Amino acid sequence: MDCKELIKGAYDLHVHSAPDVLPRKMNDIAMAERIKQSGMAGYAIKSHFFCTSERAELMHELYPEVDYIGTITLNSSVGGINPTAMEMACRSGVKLVWFPTCDSEHERAHTFNGDPNKKLPFWARIIIEMKEAGIEAPTVNCLDGNGELTQNVLDTLDIIAKYNVILTTGHISHEEAYKLIPEAVKRGVKNIIITHASFPTTFYSIEDQKMFVSYGAKIEHCYTTWATGKCDWETTVSQIRALGAENVVLGTDLGQSTSIYPDEGMLEWAERLTAEGFSAEEIRTMMVYNPRKLLGLD
Repeated sequence: MDCKELIKGAYDLHVHSAPDVLPRKMNDIAMAERIKQSGMAGYAIKSHFFCTSERAELMHELYPEVDYIGTITLNSSVGGINPTAMEMACRSGVKLVWFPTCDSEHERAHTFNGDPNKKLPFWARIIIEMKEAGIEAPTVNCLDGNGELTQNVLDTLDIIAKYNVILTTGHISHEEAYKLIPEAVKRGVKNIIITHASFPTTFYSIEDQKMFVSYGAKIEHCYTTWATGKCDWETTVSQIRALGAENVVLGTDLGQSTSIYPDEGMLEWAERLTAEGFSAEEIRTMMVYNPRKLLGLD
């Protein structure tokens, strides 16, 4: 099968598009045109700083044939793990929530580790500029001083369950995730993604990934993780094989101004996995069928 056919109907649930406070390769209008041309079905609009459900609703008016997924990320700009922000986001149509990413206490500690030669991610510039301006950008942790989930986390999980929103783990620590996922399931959260499981700060062993799958979670692998050398390709492939296509979601995490377009990343995923011997059905399971199930479309 032509690999271009493999991404027909695909969803990329991890796209950084403009408008944003960081430079992006394309805005939502340009991305809509690329979605149409590629035959993909839609994508999740991710911002580290803003709720994107309003953008998604407006874009649906302009491009009704493209499925825009509004999201919220529980960083400091929305009050961290803030049940009020979560409730308002859900009422406005959010379908996916990321737990803390750039403001995760765990992620910040790894990013600003004192290494002067460390290549910093794009978002780090904003944290540095805010600090220089005397503006607080506090970190966020799911756990209290006793290592238990905070009340705000518990209340947020109840809201996620009530609105049947997809929960993704963001850049939280293993210790946070080990507590968060079982409690989410206990409270009725049905759709869970373990975010870019081979990314350096969120790297999970195959055993850990299987443990999360036992709670019904899907494991996300992103194009940028291996394409930028944060994890070697062989490790990525071995993890996908070990978990099985039925438990994996493929996305890109693209939109950076220096990178390729998300639809090109999805096509490269399909080409490379085909070369590795994955069947067309396996690839479409990870790109089309699993995202559709998570979104409640099947």
